[in-house]
Amino acid sequence: MADPYAILGVSRGASEKDIKSAYRKLAKELHPDRNTDNPKASERFSEVTRAYDLLSDKDKRAQFDRGEIDLDGNPIGFGGGGFGGGFGGGPGQRGFRADGFEGFGGEGPDLGDIFEGLFGGRGSGFSGGGARTRAAPRGANVSYRLQVSLPDAATRANQRITLADGKTIDLKLPAGVEDGTQMRLAGKGEPGPGGPGDALVTIQLAPHPFFDREGDNIRLDLPISLDEAVSGGKVKVPTVEGAVMLTVAPGSSSGKTLRLKGRGMTRKDGTRGDQLVTLQIQVPEADEDLVRRLDGWRDPRDLRAKLGG
Repeated sequence: MADPYAILGVSRGASEKDIKSAYRKLAKELHPDRNTDNPKASERFSEVTRAYDLLSDKDKRAQFDRGEIDLDGNPIGFGGGGFGGGFGGGPGQRGFRADGFEGFGGEGPDLGDIFEGLFGGRGSGFSGGGARTRAAPRGANVSYRLQVSLPDAATRANQRITLADGKTIDLKLPAGVEDGTQMRLAGKGEPGPGGPGDALVTIQLAPHPFFDREGDNIRLDLPISLDEAVSGGKVKVPTVEGAVMLTVAPGSSSGKTLRLKGRGMTRKDGTRGDQLVTLQIQVPEADEDLVRRLDGWRDPRDLRAKLGG
């Protein structure tokens, strides 16, 4: 059985932080967009994502550690007669519980107590010989890749996706969505005797022509004219939710950064980062009128004094 701990390269006692850190490192290395010529990297990326999906869910992780489910979340059954002789033998024989605990001497344990602990008291699935009927297999999971724009990711805008069966559904992006985030749609995979599998949707953040993400914030270089920089005034600024008017103070220089509160990415707790707007003064080339207006004027400041010039 595939071991999600081994896949991520962490120990069974790893913390949530260690697991998340290992996943991010591997996802970055194996992302399909960075390995277009290596199909094995894509398979490994999918495997790593499945492992993280299981271990990041406390309940599923506990079930896996107890030996109740596999990497895909499917229940694990026991084969016929698997306990005969292991638990009911004579003195000196040893048996093993499903959780790996070794022990039990001559008389053997109470099977009812063990099965009740492992399976919540559902004893009807066991035959008289101590075997449990293997659960019918679920259908296969189906993987999808969904490209999302930076503005949509920031505002968690609904995304429409068409599944393999032709049905179209709307997805609500999770708070704190990042490149490589995976969403699981229960029961939207391939049909199977034990019920349908799941759809696994991996989010891919598309590059934007003028917005850049910086953690929870969004950066924008804003061109302004020389007269806007000198005299100040209101200028229109694009944001992920539409344009707003921003006040530029008189005498602003290139490189000055202004902050628009709450216009950045949505964090996991539902709060928003900011938009950071950096002013970039654009001086026209060979503008004769501007040259005439500045004729004879010189800036008295020594702007390069700190550089030793």
